[in-house]
Amino acid sequence: MSTAVRVALPVPLPTLFDYLPPAVGQVAAGQRVLVPFGRGRQVGIVVDAAATSELASARLKPVLQVLDDAPLLDAELLRTIGWAADYWLGAPGEAFAQALPLALREPRPLPDTVEEYWHLTPAGLQERASGRRRGGSLALLDRLADGPRQADGLTAELPDWRSAARRLAAAGLVERCPPPASPAQPRAPAGPALSAEQREAVAAVGEAFGRFQPFLLDGITGSGKTEVYLALIEQALAEGRQSLLLVPEIGLAPQTLRRLRERLGVPIEVLHSNLAEGDRARSWLRARSGEAKVVLGTRSAVFTPLPHAGLILVDEEHDASYKQQEGFRYHARDLALVRARELGVPIVLGSATPSLETLANAASGRFRTLRLRARPGATRPAPQVQIVDVRAQHLDHGLSPALLTAVRETVARGEQVLVFRNRRGYAPVLLCHACGWHADCPRCERPMTLHAGQRQLRCHHCDRRAPVPSHCPACGAGALWPQGQGTERLEEALGALFPEVPVRRIDRETTRRRDAFEHLLEELQQDGPAILVGTQMLAKGHDLPRLTLVAIVSVDEGLHSVDFRAGERLAQLLVQVAGRAGRAERPGRVLLQTHHPEHSLLRTLLASGYGAAAATLLAEREAVQLPPYSHQILLRADAHGRGDVDAFLAAAADALPADPEVQLAGPMPAPMPLRAGRHRGQLLLESTSRARLHAVARPWRLQLGALPPSRRVRWSLDVDPIDLY
Repeated sequence: MSTAVRVALPVPLPTLFDYLPPAVGQVAAGQRVLVPFGRGRQVGIVVDAAATSELASARLKPVLQVLDDAPLLDAELLRTIGWAADYWLGAPGEAFAQALPLALREPRPLPDTVEEYWHLTPAGLQERASGRRRGGSLALLDRLADGPRQADGLTAELPDWRSAARRLAAAGLVERCPPPASPAQPRAPAGPALSAEQREAVAAVGEAFGRFQPFLLDGITGSGKTEVYLALIEQALAEGRQSLLLVPEIGLAPQTLRRLRERLGVPIEVLHSNLAEGDRARSWLRARSGEAKVVLGTRSAVFTPLPHAGLILVDEEHDASYKQQEGFRYHARDLALVRARELGVPIVLGSATPSLETLANAASGRFRTLRLRARPGATRPAPQVQIVDVRAQHLDHGLSPALLTAVRETVARGEQVLVFRNRRGYAPVLLCHACGWHADCPRCERPMTLHAGQRQLRCHHCDRRAPVPSHCPACGAGALWPQGQGTERLEEALGALFPEVPVRRIDRETTRRRDAFEHLLEELQQDGPAILVGTQMLAKGHDLPRLTLVAIVSVDEGLHSVDFRAGERLAQLLVQVAGRAGRAERPGRVLLQTHHPEHSLLRTLLASGYGAAAATLLAEREAVQLPPYSHQILLRADAHGRGDVDAFLAAAADALPADPEVQLAGPMPAPMPLRAGRHRGQLLLESTSRARLHAVARPWRLQLGALPPSRRVRWSLDVDPIDLY
């Protein structure tokens, strides 16, 4: 036995690592340290600074350097992350690394939270005018000509600007400068008068300030959930407390940030993966110091330090984007609940279409439900929803006559239309009309999607790309036909049908550039008609005041899936997309095209709403003991050889400790058995007892890495999987 420092390192191993204390200085839990690991060095987080190691001191290496003067992670975060690593059966070091922005995972001092700016000196202004400089030096002089520039912004535009800055600074031409003075924060305007339902929700959560209490804010689309969030954040600010607001997608952050800034009149820190790493680290550190009173972020922001926590809000809590699907597979909504409990603060989960897990928790009394059943203001009724039966109808690029008539009438009134199709590209399949050949991805054995704009075939599973053949590779015929409609094909068809109306496509292809999504949304705020063609990116919380018609081209793909969650996801998607219509003063209308107008899910949604559909789905789940009435852990494995996957899964099944309350399904191929050239298989563990399931899985996880076939496969465990693919 020896005294040791226990360190979490960012490696995929289910253990912490023991080191001797540093030769000089003290070390505390929560600090970053530099340690030797293998043939290199790693930055880790100290989890226990006074541990007892079973290894002799002579076998331990010392900590090389303590990187921080004080712990970066406080006791609450250390406990919460440790719990998360245990619950989601992840490698502790990967869980702790997830809590830090990338810039803080390097062996460098903490960045200054005062942003770094550079400007031209008077001599630099003269030098630029002289025209003597070339290359990187001239580019930097040009960037600084209009005034001080932030360092991270320069890095985004000129990755090698610092070498030029050193040369120019040595010549007295550029220098660091203080940040420009921020304009005085305008007095925050009063928000709109809250409805009775909104006031009741704010009062209920306000009474829970200072203690843990989970709330479900179940409000129809357009019912003003964001106004409730804002009123609650204002209360937290009045008490000097911090608020954390999570949103599921980066695309929602700009709109939400704008509303927070307009209303609150205080600096808001933002945390998501689209930020420059320096900005992200500074925002994280400002939250840690308590300087940041409001933090807005996506999934990983759930790890933000909150020394003066008062409130946690999770918007669109049902959204699958909150689940991390690779590496450390945590769920941000569930982790936010654990953090709220550890911090002793209320947490509000908001949605117009709550997840079945959240509804079950509310029904059991674990969560208190607050309902918003009306859109504020008598002039904002819920949109009218109409099913369009397309059986035996002639469709123009998948668009029915009734749908096209509705689009024509809407744009004639100067209003906007959303044509929703949750499939990117031009056409899902490229088919030979002569022999039936179709373009498949050889690495996934799935059809490749035609992207006409790039003249490419693209696999949406592995991103393999190929040129579009001029003739059929099988028979040599030239009659290659695109089958089906993606957003690109709909954009083309609608542009031809309505040449006088702007048609804007919003999907992953058109929003790859930073801020492209925000610019498109700003354009749509302008007066005048427009037609939007979009995927589920547009289904999540966006307010477009002139959008009055939503046309959902096909709902049939979600009606007959083998995935037991498909009905829930389809219901959520339909309600969320429909909720984009008529959010301002003009009435909204929703058209659902389908070949199955009598389907029970559609009829229940239209007749009784999402709550009734969710109740039906919950009853079906309970009858067959599927989540949330049981719990699952999925073991996935993939390898280049099918035999290697089968051997590993068979050995894993044999190694599973026996427990009559834990059922094992498999080994079996994954629903998509081949992806990116790798064969895929899985085992599914199920139990009605979460505790028994984890009691079996914890020792099993340690055995899996020691199985001889494990060396030839990639494998992972997914606790509470949201899909079985």
